[in-house]
Amino acid sequence: MRVSVCVRGDWLVVPCGDPSKSMRWLGLEALRRYARAHPSEVLSSQPSFVLKRCVDGGLLDVEDSISSVLSDNDFVKLRIHGDTWDRSHDLLPGCIKRIQSNEEDEYISLDGNSLTTADLVSLGKGHYKIKLSSETEECVNKARDVIEKIISENAVVYGVNTGFGKFARSVVAKDQLKELQENLIRSTCAGKKSFLESSLFLSSSLFAGVGAALIPERTRMLLALRINTLAKGYSGVSLETLQKMLSAFNASCLSWVPEKGTVGASGDLAPLAHLALGLMGEGQMWSPNTGWTDARTVLEGHGLTPISLKPKEGLALINGTQMMSSLGAEAVERAEAIARQADVIAALTLEVLRGTNKAFDNDIHAVRPHAGQILVAQRFRALLHSDIFPSAIAEEKPYDRVQDAYTLRCCPQVHGVANDTIAFVKKILNTELNSSTDNPLVFAERGITISGGNFHGEYPAKALDFLSIGVHELASISERRIERMCNPSLSDLPAFLVKEGGFNSGFMIAHCTAAALVSENKVLCHPASVDSLSTSAATEDHVSMGGWAARKALRVVEHVEQVLAIELLAACQALEFFRPLGTTAPLERVYELLRTVVRPWDKDRVMSSDIEVAHKLLLEEKVWKAVLPYMEQYKDSHRDHISSVD
Repeated sequence: MRVSVCVRGDWLVVPCGDPSKSMRWLGLEALRRYARAHPSEVLSSQPSFVLKRCVDGGLLDVEDSISSVLSDNDFVKLRIHGDTWDRSHDLLPGCIKRIQSNEEDEYISLDGNSLTTADLVSLGKGHYKIKLSSETEECVNKARDVIEKIISENAVVYGVNTGFGKFARSVVAKDQLKELQENLIRSTCAGKKSFLESSLFLSSSLFAGVGAALIPERTRMLLALRINTLAKGYSGVSLETLQKMLSAFNASCLSWVPEKGTVGASGDLAPLAHLALGLMGEGQMWSPNTGWTDARTVLEGHGLTPISLKPKEGLALINGTQMMSSLGAEAVERAEAIARQADVIAALTLEVLRGTNKAFDNDIHAVRPHAGQILVAQRFRALLHSDIFPSAIAEEKPYDRVQDAYTLRCCPQVHGVANDTIAFVKKILNTELNSSTDNPLVFAERGITISGGNFHGEYPAKALDFLSIGVHELASISERRIERMCNPSLSDLPAFLVKEGGFNSGFMIAHCTAAALVSENKVLCHPASVDSLSTSAATEDHVSMGGWAARKALRVVEHVEQVLAIELLAACQALEFFRPLGTTAPLERVYELLRTVVRPWDKDRVMSSDIEVAHKLLLEEKVWKAVLPYMEQYKDSHRDHISSVD
């Protein structure tokens, strides 16, 4: 049983091995964990406190047993005597708050200009709903007025009253314009024979999506990003259509979207067409209330009506780079999270391999001033043996080698460029998230539409290929550090980090797993964007392959997380052989964090579950959160030499 306890704004997960223990024990255990995370704060040795449940605000008797008043994964607020209740801390974290409390939903306002990759990931997780500002609505209406004027004047404009792609010269009658847009969506999704027989429509065999459906979180990101792009006001959709998309998002009515089928030319045509199809009330759709069923049933079950496409709206809904960009946003956010935790894990490995921190001296990195390199060296100095955080291991077993192997000594250089790569990719994606990638674009101030190529996915495709290559090195160097810990000829540790070697195999196959993931990444890091195949009868004669670049970037990042989870397990296991000596306070905090979910390796057991829970700690950024207060303390003590911890 676990309970989340909020102490002075920090949420602490407290495992309750014996739920018959009292609420007083729970409070004291939460305060003990809080004190470790905030070493600069002085707490009484016998603090007086009050507990109350977050969901209903009920006060809890400290003499009651945990099991009698709380459920597993319940949420509790602790107030230390002398503190005041902070109502903002009573709220439950993330989407759990909205499920279990009566607080109003939180909203992000989409305007096509200010969405970030972090915002988009939060939207995907359901942390926020979305709305439009009045200024945004005005921009959308002005662009739509241009389209309506074109129709009323019988002007011929691509995508409004013509066919698409190779059929751009085919003019469509006014009474067929609605059907034109709807058939575009259907043909781009499915490629049924009836649509192929018309000379007005694209050959759908180029764009029919296949493969497994995106998980709901990623579909939610895709829909939010498409709304943000249309809200920018250059696509010519009606405000009515945009509002219906927004309502579907807020109700989590999510279309069935295949993960494969885009070449990233006119954007992500196939997946975006499937996204639009569900909004039209056709195909399959999912919501938390209904699960997967036909789209119209899902929409009607939430009191929503399907979109009825107006001229140009079908094309506006499927042109763009939103599939590759939304998946890319998740990849870069996860890459950023694992990159900084990689520094923490590597520092712990250096400690158990009895390395030196001299290679992280400020002067060394000042003469090669790459931003990422300097940042990583700062983190290592804050974590390892210092005047602020001494290490009994370093003091008892002094460094006795000339210099360390590259996998230890060169972490600032190797990890540093990964950090710089992530920052570069994030900048490109944040620009892409707030770009108009439709065709043709509507410029209301000029009263015209212009055809161009903003739908081409080369920017996110190239950036995401670069992300794969950059972040992979974190796994590559991590696997070598795992090898050094497991190989007794490279360390003073027992072979494979286990007692009674031979009878026990220890981390032997865990290292093999890390090696396998690194090897797989080497293939996945081959860039997708160097390939191009001509499609749409050579109208689209150069494509980006950005969809595959995004999907494999996510796979690479996941493998990096898993390799570093194995290194975290190995480093904490290696630390067992130094007991009773301890490491630095921040690294001890990491050890204690892992030991709340994984016990030491005394004899062989199934390791896959250990890797999984360690991976989860990294996904939730708990390793980083555990050391951050200590790093801030170190920064404050060395302000003359450190400009920023993060």
